[in-house]
Amino acid sequence: MRRSLIARFGLLGAALLLLVWSLGPVYWALVTSFTAPTDLVSPSPHFFPPHITFEHYAKLLGATSSYQGDEVQSVWPQFSRALVNSLITSVVATAVTVALAAFGAYAFVRLTFPGRNLIFVLVVGSLAIPAYTVMIPLYRLMVSLKLIDTYLGVTLVYVSAFLPLALWLMRSVYQSLPLSLEEAAWMDGASRTYTLCRIVLPLAAPGLIASAILTFLSAWGQFMIPLVFSPTLATKPLTVLIPEFVSRNYVDYGLMNAAGVLAIIPPIIVVLFLNRYLVEGLMAGSGK
Repeated sequence: MRRSLIARFGLLGAALLLLVWSLGPVYWALVTSFTAPTDLVSPSPHFFPPHITFEHYAKLLGATSSYQGDEVQSVWPQFSRALVNSLITSVVATAVTVALAAFGAYAFVRLTFPGRNLIFVLVVGSLAIPAYTVMIPLYRLMVSLKLIDTYLGVTLVYVSAFLPLALWLMRSVYQSLPLSLEEAAWMDGASRTYTLCRIVLPLAAPGLIASAILTFLSAWGQFMIPLVFSPTLATKPLTVLIPEFVSRNYVDYGLMNAAGVLAIIPPIIVVLFLNRYLVEGLMAGSGK
């Protein structure tokens, strides 16, 4: 009995430690975003804002302010453009990746062609290649194709980076589906394309949604890829813009954290509404 209580308290302590470790930085960013600039430079840390202020959010969303006699302009034009850039590249990359994974993984499972298993192993094995090892040749390729600082270029890089994982997940999902359903449809005269679109894909919906969530979150949080391939505000996402909130005289930590708090809202919404499908898709993908 005593040993059981000790184990329970140990698990509870470990869970609380993990919770603090995960949500601590988010809470600190939230506190910093509501803290006045004078309190941010105080020698002692504050776990709650001494004087709550909304000036960082106001500056971020359209208002101007002053600091040490210098007028600080609103960064809303840059922030709104970077927000749109993040949404466009993440959503388009997610749609393309999921579509290619849905059809490509089905081909690896149900079709027979020379080198099927070898090709799949090579594609999935590319996940083990560090991104920095291919960054320079990929950059030169994009320069030659004139795709630097374009939505198409960034989207193609995202798709090439996230497609192997989506393929692996969808292949596992298709392997867990019974072949008898497709055979029954073929006996009724349905084509393979019709069977895939009307029978297989609805059954594989949890896997598709799981792939979409993982791809969107990965694309949304990317820093190194857009840092190299999105040098201007034309395609620069939030992850690259926020660290640039440094003026000539000081680093605006409050503004950076306010922007970070707003930037995590879209992925939080995606996870909250689709978390059930993510779990189902990953469980289906672990069936084989």
